[in-house]
Amino acid sequence: MAAASVFAQLLGTGFQHLSPIVARLHHLDGPTQWQGQCVIERGRHPLARLCAWAARLPPGGQALATTVTLQRRAGQETWTRHFGGVPMRSTMWPWQGRLRERLGLVQFDFQLAVQDGALTWNTRAVRLLGIVPLPAAWFAGVQCTEAADEQGRYTFDARASLPLIGPIVHYRGGLLPH
Repeated sequence: MAAASVFAQLLGTGFQHLSPIVARLHHLDGPTQWQGQCVIERGRHPLARLCAWAARLPPGGQALATTVTLQRRAGQETWTRHFGGVPMRSTMWPWQGRLRERLGLVQFDFQLAVQDGALTWNTRAVRLLGIVPLPAAWFAGVQCTEAADEQGRYTFDARASLPLIGPIVHYRGGLLPH
C-alpha cells in the first residue's frame, strides 16, 4: 500500500471531508496531470514585480491554457504548473504539522484547513532562501482556496498581496483530470 499523500498526512481525518474532486487531486497514487484554464492578474508596483520574480510566478493573462502535473517522491510532492506555456514549479512537504512549500527563492509554511469541502491554505511563516525569516504579518494576504464548482471541476483561487506594495499575484481557474 502506498504512503498517504502529503495533504492526506497533514489533514488526517479532515481529508475525508474534502469535496471528492479536491480529494482526487490530492490522493496522488502516481504522477497525475490536470488541465483547464486560469486567469492571472499581476501587481503593478515595482516591488510586486520583484517579489513575483523571486517566487518565479508566471506573467498575467486571460483564459490561459493550464496544465498541472503532480508527482510524489520521498515524502514530497512536486507540482509543475504551466500557465499559457510558462512553467511554475514548487516542492511541498510536511513540516511540524504544516505544509512547507518551496517556490523559487521563497519558502512558505501553510496551515491547512477544510471547510464545507474546500481546502484553505493560510500562511504562517515565510523564509527567503529557506533561511532568512520574514515577518509573518507581512504575508497575511497570501492565501489559497481549493474547491469544486457546480460543474464538478476542481477550482483554485490563490492570491498574494503585501502591505504597502499591494497585490503581487491573483490566479484562479478550474481543472479536470487528464
